[in-house]
Amino acid sequence: MTSESSNSGIGIFYSSTSRYYNADIARTFFESGGQFEDFAAGSKIFSEGDTTDKRGLLAKSRPHRMFLLAEGEVLLTAKGKLIETIRPGGIFGEMSVISEQPGGIGVPRTATATASIATMAYSLDAEETESSFQRMPSFALMLMSIMFERLRFLAARLTARPDTVGHRSYKSEPIFDAEMLAALRAKLGHASTMGYPDRARIMNEGETGTAMYIVLSGKVAIAIGRKIVEKLGPGGVFGEMALVDNSPRTATAVARSDCELLTIDRDALIMLLKLDPAVGMQMMRSVAGRIRYMNELLA
Repeated sequence: MTSESSNSGIGIFYSSTSRYYNADIARTFFESGGQFEDFAAGSKIFSEGDTTDKRGLLAKSRPHRMFLLAEGEVLLTAKGKLIETIRPGGIFGEMSVISEQPGGIGVPRTATATASIATMAYSLDAEETESSFQRMPSFALMLMSIMFERLRFLAARLTARPDTVGHRSYKSEPIFDAEMLAALRAKLGHASTMGYPDRARIMNEGETGTAMYIVLSGKVAIAIGRKIVEKLGPGGVFGEMALVDNSPRTATAVARSDCELLTIDRDALIMLLKLDPAVGMQMMRSVAGRIRYMNELLA
């Protein structure tokens, strides 16, 4: 089974090499909430640069869709070069769906998908994906784990680079806006908030993680080894990798001012995905942005 390349930066679902990918969970997820589509040999499923997908004689636009290949074969190309061959069980096109904002505003496709032979696939748009998360949060956790695995790969490459002054400016955009922060706080309750003074260590690289953190107020610096790779303010999220896949922390977090954090453990995250799947989509949208950002740093 093969999917988008782990080295291309085009996507994150390199299922043939991911220890977290479960084809049965993926197929159940797509079958339960998606559409079944067929494509003739040689037809374009989507094209590089598309901001919406187009099909039919009138080229009617529709939101981005991601695909689980059921039968056939799909070639992914970027700038005219073959990036990956997708075979049954592989997922492709997910980065554009995850990155799409409510209302169908999305980023352009970074690759072209072409059916090399007669092909059948299940597909989901962002709205269908979000709805399916509510029914099947296990897929959301699996997807997050694979995205975090991709981030680890990029973080390792970044850490291996020579130390420069430039790493001090890696500021991340907030994941959650003020409205969503207030909603999360209301759903999780005051018992889930914790305060840290300036310069306090919040988590340490290598230790076992049991919770993720959302910055409610203040500033937090994220470091890998000696390199500061992110600077977070209100709405920023960190520690989510260890929470989802039960692995050691890959970074150290230090308060850069007095700060207040919202803590979420695994059970609370699953509850949130069931009650408000938009939270899961927003988290993944941010991680997709981080993947693009780190790819740019390494370009």
